[in-house]
Amino acid sequence: MALPQVVAVAAASPAAEAGVVVGDEIVSLNGRVPRDVIEYRLLADDAEVEIELRRGGLETTVVVDKQAGEPLGLEVSSPVFDRVRTCDNHCAFCFIYQLPKGMRRSLYVKDDDYRLSFLYGNFTTLTRFTELDLERVVTERLSPLNVSIHATDPGLRARILRNRRGATSLRFLRQLLDHGIEVHGQVVVCPGVNDGVALEETLAGILERFGDLASLCLVPLGVSRFSREAEMRPHSSAEAEAVCDAVAAWQPRFLAAVGRRLVYAADEYYLLAGREFPPASSYADFAQHENGVGMARAFEAAFLGRPRPGAPGVGSTHGGFFRSVDGAPAYGYRASRGAPTPSLGDGGATTVLTGVYGAAVLRPLLDRAGFCAVEVRAVDNAFFGGNIKVAGLLTGADVARALADGEEGRRYLLPDVCLSEGRFLDGMSVADLPRRVEVVPADGAALRRALAGTRRRRPGLLLRPAPAGAGVTGR
Repeated sequence: MALPQVVAVAAASPAAEAGVVVGDEIVSLNGRVPRDVIEYRLLADDAEVEIELRRGGLETTVVVDKQAGEPLGLEVSSPVFDRVRTCDNHCAFCFIYQLPKGMRRSLYVKDDDYRLSFLYGNFTTLTRFTELDLERVVTERLSPLNVSIHATDPGLRARILRNRRGATSLRFLRQLLDHGIEVHGQVVVCPGVNDGVALEETLAGILERFGDLASLCLVPLGVSRFSREAEMRPHSSAEAEAVCDAVAAWQPRFLAAVGRRLVYAADEYYLLAGREFPPASSYADFAQHENGVGMARAFEAAFLGRPRPGAPGVGSTHGGFFRSVDGAPAYGYRASRGAPTPSLGDGGATTVLTGVYGAAVLRPLLDRAGFCAVEVRAVDNAFFGGNIKVAGLLTGADVARALADGEEGRRYLLPDVCLSEGRFLDGMSVADLPRRVEVVPADGAALRRALAGTRRRRPGLLLRPAPAGAGVTGR
């Protein structure tokens, strides 16, 4: 088991006053060796914490005196110390199998760890979940968790996961719900596999067996040009319409039976079907915002200055609790994006760079708000190809191509969701781009602030596509 290394110590924190420094390795707390940052936090909650450290190859002990429950003020190198529990499913739609060689090693880690589900909002299939895991989750109240369901028919679920344990692992979902653990589910809908009648049966199975789920999201699979699975293909517009229709039909049934709509479709379905997004009021507390559900409506509300209580940015915590767990580092999709950059212009000619789906949301919104002179440039995803059209999967190479015909003096705004620790998926940084860009947090309020002072004019400027050959898809 790797020892967690201290990577940050808050100034004037109890740990700093006790002499803990960056680079120290934590051997034990109060004589116990924590397996992960969750156990670390429980041990660190005591008023007196004896920390055994390894520093420069030598071991030393410090005693921290503080208030019970007060954070130590440390950040460690990893959320899991004993080893991330990797996934042994082989889902045909898994995007990790669609990554080309040569990218950052961390991108190829395929986890199925309930601890990362609790901390960061990752989804687990429960195929590696055990009775001991159940006991720990229930005892320590590790809630909420996110579970990938995909199908409630045992045979179909095992086929989708390509793992025979997929046929039986949903028994743990039932036990988690029976013990009062909040669980959010998802179904990755694959055309010709678990859509149509199979999807109807899954929704019926949810109502019959798992109606106490907190929410259920239907998301479309992403198929890149690197996919080797002949069975996997993007949804057609008609298939997207069918998913939207299924949600519209089942929400009243769930509302009547369990008191809430429960099932939602990802925004991508409405874009593909050419339909209006449901009203913001229909998304309740936006429980699956980070899974692409209600993201457009939440962005719109924040941009227009009327966010709803429970919407992202107004107290929602469904996406994982890592910010409230002392010591837990930003990790995976929740790694730091890179600091927003200062404005490079005076509010004049401005271009917003985003993915194809993002552009479809932004253009009408900016027109409504009077920012008709702002150009929205949809960056096509040549790197991944296929139906990958979200801004979060844009690479530096594709953004660079979209900037190839850039104009001097024009401001270029880029959402920070394209970056992880300051770098694109292909390893490029903002500094590698051919023109300077302003990195803006990917929320409506931040974009509105970035556009403050931008000249407005009457509606008329339509979406401008990226130059021919520019490609990248992003969320």
